[in-house]
Amino acid sequence: MDLKNAAFSRRRVAQFLAAGAAMPFYNEFAMAQEAERQTMRGRGPMPADAVRISSNENPLGPCKEGLEAMMKVAPLGGRYSPTGETQAFTKAVAMLEGVKEDYIMPTAGSSDPLHRTTCAFTSPTRSWCMANPGYGGGAPSFIGSKVTRVPLRADYSHDVQAMIKADPDAGVYYVCNPNNPTGTITTRADIEFLLANKKKDAVVVVDEAYIHFSSTAQPCNDLVAADKDVIVLRTFSKAYGMAGIRAGFALGRPDLLAKMRPFQTSGFLPITGVACATASMLAKNLITERRAINKRIRDNTFEFLEKSKITYIPSEGNFFMMEVGRPGAEVARAMTEHKIYIGRVWPIWPTKVRVSVGTQEEMNKFTAALAKVMA
Repeated sequence: MDLKNAAFSRRRVAQFLAAGAAMPFYNEFAMAQEAERQTMRGRGPMPADAVRISSNENPLGPCKEGLEAMMKVAPLGGRYSPTGETQAFTKAVAMLEGVKEDYIMPTAGSSDPLHRTTCAFTSPTRSWCMANPGYGGGAPSFIGSKVTRVPLRADYSHDVQAMIKADPDAGVYYVCNPNNPTGTITTRADIEFLLANKKKDAVVVVDEAYIHFSSTAQPCNDLVAADKDVIVLRTFSKAYGMAGIRAGFALGRPDLLAKMRPFQTSGFLPITGVACATASMLAKNLITERRAINKRIRDNTFEFLEKSKITYIPSEGNFFMMEVGRPGAEVARAMTEHKIYIGRVWPIWPTKVRVSVGTQEEMNKFTAALAKVMA
């Protein structure tokens, strides 16, 4: 759906773009910062020796190959793209994902293209349909788009049949897979159900920010290559440990990506982030090793929770949701007394709180503090 077909006047378009530039888009960083602000009320800044497991960051940081690539290109930072960094990045993505280069939109992380899809494919008459709980704030209210939130199934997967039934005229059906905040998986069959049952001009957006941590989630890059009405989002902020460096991409048919481009603030990416991302993608066994490290530490934490009779949702991400039996924000504040900073609460589950997976040392400090707080 484009602005012309949505019956926007020229003046309305100008108002729309101005409002969009002024309105915050609540991505992972922004939401984590707000949760942190609420937790820290009256407590001063976060201590330097705090355990920060609140924002799904990867404590391993960028890999050696990525750091070397950044150091090599940094002295050239006075130029926009001196040695074709973005072109090299696009070629690497095309090779690894099995799509044509014009099916790739390089971006600064995945929150940027997520915001663009909300603007490009929703309107006052075509909404954003997502899971509850799910990631992000949905469609932007400044263009009058509504959001339909559909509860997850009992197994915490997206209830795609209920999504179609609840909002048959949606412009976007959004699936975060693995889902944030639950870390649970929605099957390929369910995603294909959405594609088969949506309206003709609607799109399915599959956010695969955490796909590299999962051993069972099936990536949807092949659906893009097959020219389906699907947009896949990826980021290097999670498994690749580049949250503060910013790199990502969207995969989609050229006509779908073209509808997203008018809503970008800048088409340029920092050469350091692009160089780091390219080298990281090509690093041998990096994702396999990091998936194993995350799983080992996550499983150790789950073992503690089970022994402590604290229920949790089994996750395939680098985070999990645990039940604390009282307002989750209270527990988060209590944990700060032990210099442990955990994640936020979703309104639909006020007594559950999200925790990111840190290093083993960090999670040992987390479990020790949690035992005291829960006691």
